[in-house]
Amino acid sequence: MATPSALERQFAVCQSDQVWCGDITFIWTGIYWAYLAVVMDLFTQKLVGWAMSYSPNTRLAAKALLMAFESRGRPKGIMFHSDQGSTYTSRCYRQLLWRYQIEQSMSRRGNCWYNSPLDRFFKTEWMPIIRYRSFIIR
Repeated sequence: MATPSALERQFAVCQSDQVWCGDITFIWTGIYWAYLAVVMDLFTQKLVGWAMSYSPNTRLAAKALLMAFESRGRPKGIMFHSDQGSTYTSRCYRQLLWRYQIEQSMSRRGNCWYNSPLDRFFKTEWMPIIRYRSFIIR
């Protein structure tokens, strides 16, 4: 079940740990496709959590969110914004957000502009880094 966009493309936030964005992308490892789930703080434009796997599933996204939540000292009052992919609409992921009292916000279906900070990160920051690297996933 999708959640309406509480963020409404208001990407300018006043402080860190106010709004996080999440997304999953894929990376060719030379043998298999691997999947990278990231959580970005909208204020700092830095990654606060990430996880990598050969399966783009809820567990992968949950690991990235938990890394962010723990590494940032379990902050309160966070809004988490993502697309409407099955990973983020799953019951398991929604329960995780509820457990940590994180408000969920989702982009409108088929509207790529609603997660543009992460799209920009993947294109300008991440792709130049991984282009000539090898990855081993455990």
